[in-house]
Amino acid sequence: MTTPFGQSLLGKAVLITGGFQGLGLEIARHAKANGASRIVLAGRDKGKAERARAEIAGAELVFGELSDPKVPARLMAEALAGGPLDGLVNAAGITDRASFLDGTPALWDKLFAVNARAPFLLMSGLITHLRARGAPGSIVNIQSMNAHCGAADLAIYSASKGALQTLTRNAANAHVADRIRVNGINMGWAATEGEQQMQARTLGKGESWAETAGAVRPLGRLLEASEVARLAIYLLSDLSGLQTGTSTDLEQWVVGAPP
Repeated sequence: MTTPFGQSLLGKAVLITGGFQGLGLEIARHAKANGASRIVLAGRDKGKAERARAEIAGAELVFGELSDPKVPARLMAEALAGGPLDGLVNAAGITDRASFLDGTPALWDKLFAVNARAPFLLMSGLITHLRARGAPGSIVNIQSMNAHCGAADLAIYSASKGALQTLTRNAANAHVADRIRVNGINMGWAATEGEQQMQARTLGKGESWAETAGAVRPLGRLLEASEVARLAIYLLSDLSGLQTGTSTDLEQWVVGAPP
């Protein structure tokens, strides 16, 4: 894999949630290519886990369902049992649709559990670990452009990502003096594995939905997972310097610009 950052993660150990597939696995590929000394992948599907480990040589695996409030702390403890960590990428997330007309308390709890509570608990675990070591570190949260408002059928999802965006800034502000940097990526529309399942099958748009959707975008395509991964590696690494508390919009439109 070609990468613009060389060995920017040399000697660093990182935990990546959602790491068995899609964007999480793509970030793991780039972390490996950029010299990360230790990569811990978190997920729940054992079949996908073995494929990920076969691809990311030496990767360690931890398993759990992030909707369970006890799991994030356990995953962090298991990751730390293998050695210290320097970074965390909260890439796991769910995108179930719901509007103000059909949203339910159960779906609210489900989306906020995975998209906001789990990242909060994982960040808490890493921050506690880094402070105990007196070591610097970096956290990258995969957020969403929907945090700015979101489509009508993404009301609850958008709120959960908005919460994560605020947690990103709060953690950055609280721990800048600890040399712990926390940044987010407001990810735009990309044909990840999860989105393929949602668009092609759940919403019934067919296997070629990405080409159709991309054709009307300014650049004639959707965002690519590799583009998100490269930005994540930059934010994880020392190349991003003292950058903290930022949420970078990664999409083909500018928030606030006239339509």
